[in-house]
Amino acid sequence: MDSEGWLADTRTSYDTVAADYADQVRHLLDETPHERAALAHFAELVRTGGGGPVADVGCGPGRITAHLHGLGADAFGIDLSPAMIEVARRDHPGLRFEVGSMTDLDLADASVAGLVAWYSLIHVPDDGIGPVLAHFRRVLRPGGPLLLGFHVGDESRLKTRGYGGHAMRVHVHRRRPGQVAARLDDAGFTVEARTTLSSAESPLGAILLARRRPDAP
Repeated sequence: MDSEGWLADTRTSYDTVAADYADQVRHLLDETPHERAALAHFAELVRTGGGGPVADVGCGPGRITAHLHGLGADAFGIDLSPAMIEVARRDHPGLRFEVGSMTDLDLADASVAGLVAWYSLIHVPDDGIGPVLAHFRRVLRPGGPLLLGFHVGDESRLKTRGYGGHAMRVHVHRRRPGQVAARLDDAGFTVEARTTLSSAESPLGAILLARRRPDAP
């Protein structure tokens, strides 16, 4: 799957559904105590590590960015979809949001104290995961925590409709936690915790917490 093709499809799809998507997920964290606990632990790790900016990559309408901000993190959001960023800025006017791609993060080396990708890697094809994780490693400070949320499974499917019934064209890739952990290890991260769970976020999801190894380039 060529990168320009899936990126363009993902951008267009989320531009189309941005408003309805935001309405559907706005209060999702109210129903997911385990996810809230994982985000709180992540925010605490950032604080005890000295604090600093936290990137929410693939932030969508900004709900995770805002939640992290409420936990005391200096969080900002990045998303591929300009329409999603418009919604995020509208709903959370005091926070920083910008259009960007996890495939080419416009952030300086070792410039963030923590990074979250909350169900945003699910549209990245297998051959794109390595380069994306390399960008995550590059922008994270040594020892900085990385929190990933994703759907668990073995298959990929093409999503053609969703969020208000709008037409979409995005591939949704489900992966096993062990596979993602192995990719993280290859990319210079040490996985510290992982869990699988069923909740309002996903019928079967996984949360992985890792840190950039100090010796990783």
